[in-house]
Amino acid sequence: MITRRTALGLLAASPLAATPLSKAVAADYPARPVKWVVGYPPGGATDILARLIGQRLSEKLGQQFVIENKPGAGNNIATESVINAEPDGYTLQLVNPANYINASLYANLKFNFVRDIAPVASFQRVPNVMTVNKDVPAKNVAEFIEYVKANPGKVNMASSGNGTSVHLSGEMFMAMTGCKMQHVPYRGAAPAITDMLGGQVQVIFDNMPSIIQHIRSGSLRAIGVTTAERSPQLPDVQAIAETVKGYEASALFGMGAPKNTPKEIITKLNSEINALMKEPDMAKRLVELGGEPRVQTPEAFGEEIKAETEKWKKVVEFAGLKVE
Repeated sequence: MITRRTALGLLAASPLAATPLSKAVAADYPARPVKWVVGYPPGGATDILARLIGQRLSEKLGQQFVIENKPGAGNNIATESVINAEPDGYTLQLVNPANYINASLYANLKFNFVRDIAPVASFQRVPNVMTVNKDVPAKNVAEFIEYVKANPGKVNMASSGNGTSVHLSGEMFMAMTGCKMQHVPYRGAAPAITDMLGGQVQVIFDNMPSIIQHIRSGSLRAIGVTTAERSPQLPDVQAIAETVKGYEASALFGMGAPKNTPKEIITKLNSEINALMKEPDMAKRLVELGGEPRVQTPEAFGEEIKAETEKWKKVVEFAGLKVE
């Protein structure tokens, strides 16, 4: 007996997938709740984006987009679970910089992200923000470099996990400035920020969505953004490149699905997400979180995934990093 689920798998694997039957399946999609996997705990940039967009998709498509937080192994546990899921459109991933970085950072991955994920849509590209706690006297990047060099072994650099863009942005900074800091990885941005506020760690290069409210409230102090130019959301905060020539890093977020997910389902999700990106309230919220909304085809997003993977490979090699 061939069930609806089995039929979807056969359609996805078949070169005849673009048939009236598969189009009918896409027209009915989603017919049940959709699981959207986030590789970090609640409260970080990826989780914030997933919940914001997932809520609107739930409202528009009439089925819940359920956020499943699956932290661990630098995002790899979440990624592997999606890649190995049934390619039926009911398991999706919040694509984030760790996916591009891990391709060169981890020596023994059981998957190839570029090959094994189907790009669906991109959401935004945001800078990371070099942020210090109130105990650090530095008010800008140059002063921070002086502070670290004057206090060897005393500055702890937090991150949301090994291999994240938060981690690699800091490693790139150390490699390009000669600063030596102790890396302290956390299981997501939220616990890292908690320890930043408590003074246990002194600096973080966090994604803007998860840290910007703490900056605006004055509980933490931003001293640099990782994009080549200043961010409109923090116009008084210098770009790190103004002091460290050639420094640039940013975080690209989007949605992915298992390889062989029916093209009609991917096209439908892409169309719905692109429509969301054009909604004034959604666009305003994404800008508040640090990045302009993006409207792209799945193919264009796929090309960006390839480009990001190559970019971060250079950073990983530049910093001399490898995780077994």
